[in-house]
Order: sequence, then structure tokens, then C-alpha cells
Amino acid sequence: MSLIAKGTLNKMRASLDVKVIYQLPVGEQFVDLTPFIGQSLTLTHTGNIYCSACGKKTKKSYSQGHCFICMRKLASCDMCIMKPETCHYDQGTCREPKWGEDNCMVDHYVYLSNTSSLKVGITRHTQIPTRWIDQGATQGLPIFKVKTRHISGLIEVEVAKHIADKTNWRTLLKGDGEPIDLNQRFAQLLPLLSDKIAEIKQQFGDDAIDVLTESITPIEYPVEQHPIKITSHNFDKTPQVTGVLQGIKGQYLIFDTGVINIRKFTSYEVEVSA
Repeated sequence: MSLIAKGTLNKMRASLDVKVIYQLPVGEQFVDLTPFIGQSLTLTHTGNIYCSACGKKTKKSYSQGHCFICMRKLASCDMCIMKPETCHYDQGTCREPKWGEDNCMVDHYVYLSNTSSLKVGITRHTQIPTRWIDQGATQGLPIFKVKTRHISGLIEVEVAKHIADKTNWRTLLKGDGEPIDLNQRFAQLLPLLSDKIAEIKQQFGDDAIDVLTESITPIEYPVEQHPIKITSHNFDKTPQVTGVLQGIKGQYLIFDTGVINIRKFTSYEVEVSA
């Protein structure tokens, strides 16, 4: 085996062409993964973890790559990131008001996607189609454009009363779901949301939310073979992950020996070799 790169992991970068094209950030390097599909690849955790915010060595990773101190103080690690409907910026208690202004007080989309089944989600206006790719969606459709992350969370909660807001990652990795007419499903959902839309406009203004009419984006992943049985690799238990790379979907590398969620191991120092 020859060493390709060494450094801390970050979530894979992806761009959409005919299929999704992935790069694996390893320290300052970006490893193009396309040539390794169908080939042997090895990732070895050195035992070191370095906080993605302050760079200090940490024994344990919190909130996807942070040390305990940064996890406690950074706005990007606050619970409202996972549950934006609980945003407390207007109460003056945001951990980092400037970060909130730059990341939360900006346009967001509420979307429908097909991640082996129908799902609702939210993302910043700059993260389409990246967010869909990170989740392993095979189709995506923006349905609302809103002024803030908080408002997107309020809408998502309402939509989630009727459809799922979580992804079954095991089902996702076993194959692609049947195509869904997302526009038709949105047309069925929209009348159920009229009261919440009116409430949001009354509270935040008529320009707080726009109903969209968009085309469905299809997404195809570089997967030669989906696993029949899901076995997860975990650097905390087994420092070396090796095997034939059979494909990539979402933030998962699919080996013939099991799968690994790269995003889960953000800030873990690894050696990549082939």
C-alpha cells in the first residue's frame, strides 16, 4: 500500500454532474474518490482528534469534530441548529450573534426529498443541492423560500405532521427508493399548511415566506453495489477501515467490508492509502 494523504477528516465535498463527484478532505488535501470506486482503499485512524474550531487535541469529539469547550460555546453547536424552531436569537441569548446573523438570519429553503421515502428538510439558500447529496437523496424539490432559519423550522415542524422529517440510513444504503412525484405530493400538502403560512405572514410579514414552483432535481450516486446487510465501521472501536470501495452515497463510504459515515468522524486524523 502507498500513502495518499494524512490529516484530519472533514465531510466529503460533492458536486453534481451526471453522477455525484466526491472529494475526501484529508487535512489540506482533497482526495478525488472516483478513481477508487471498485478498488481497494484503506483509512487508518492515528488515534488523534483535533478540534475543528480551535485546533486543540481532544480525547473525544463532540458535535461532529469539536472539543468540549468549543461545543459548549459555539452557536454552530447549539441545540437550535438541530431544532431551528427553538431559535432564541430575538431573545438576545444567541451564543454568537454575528454568526447567527450570517448563518441563520438569511434566506432558507424548505424542501421535499426522496431518501428512500418522502422527507421534509431545510437548508440555507447556498446549500442546494449539497444538502440533498449529504443526505443521500435521489430527488430534491424546494417548496418554500423563507427569510430566516427560525421560520424554516416552524414550517418544517408543520410539514412533519404529515410526512417524515428523518431518514432511515440503513434503508438508504441498501438501494435507491422508487421515484416520487414530489410536485404532486407538495400540491397535496399545501392546503394542509395554509393556516401556518397565514400565521407566519401575520407574525413576520408577507415577505417572510414564498411558495415556490420548481423542477425536481434528480441525483445519481457512484455506487457499483449496494450492501445487502449493513455493517458499520467505527474508528473508536477499530482504527483501520479497509476493503474494496463499492460506492459512495450521502456521507457514507460503502466498502465490501461495511460502511462508514465520514461526517461522524470529522476531525479524526487518518492516513489514507491504497
